[in-house]
Amino acid sequence: MKVGYIRCSTEEQNEARQVRMMEEYGTEKNYTDKASGKNTDRPEFHKMMAFVRSGDTVIVESISRIARNTRDLLAIVAELTGKGVEFVSIKESIDTTTPQGRFMLTVFGALAELERENILERQREGIAIAKEQGKYRGRKPQDVDPEKLREVCARWRAGDITATAAMKELGMKPNTFYRRVKATGL
Repeated sequence: MKVGYIRCSTEEQNEARQVRMMEEYGTEKNYTDKASGKNTDRPEFHKMMAFVRSGDTVIVESISRIARNTRDLLAIVAELTGKGVEFVSIKESIDTTTPQGRFMLTVFGALAELERENILERQREGIAIAKEQGKYRGRKPQDVDPEKLREVCARWRAGDITATAAMKELGMKPNTFYRRVKATGL
């Protein structure tokens, strides 16, 4: 079976171009994620990996759609190969059934990783310039009632609730929660 994997980085991006490519390549089933490719924490990706069986072929528009770093890409392809599943990337003309295809996969995987690192570097540079110009101040600090923070932390420290439950009750992510706890000495 030909299985297509489609990924857009954000909800706002349109996957129509990738869908058309999958139709042209005759995929029988497609999995679509709207999430960053920086790691493999993508629900449809996991469903696709669980679905494919020996003799199937996973088709992607480009390797950057399935992975953004070489390590993930090679691990994904190794897992597919272990299942007897072929991997095809349309843009780079990579077919992992050949030694040349496996070599090119490694080269293009490194290029995709370099591209991601370049994007992040440009983003950091842009933020630094914006900060210098006073146009960027970062995210507005989250307002939390100090009394509620104190009360929830006391219950957490007493073992009445877990840290996860405390974070949920306060509406905080782990980094913010632990930073606030440390800053307030709770």
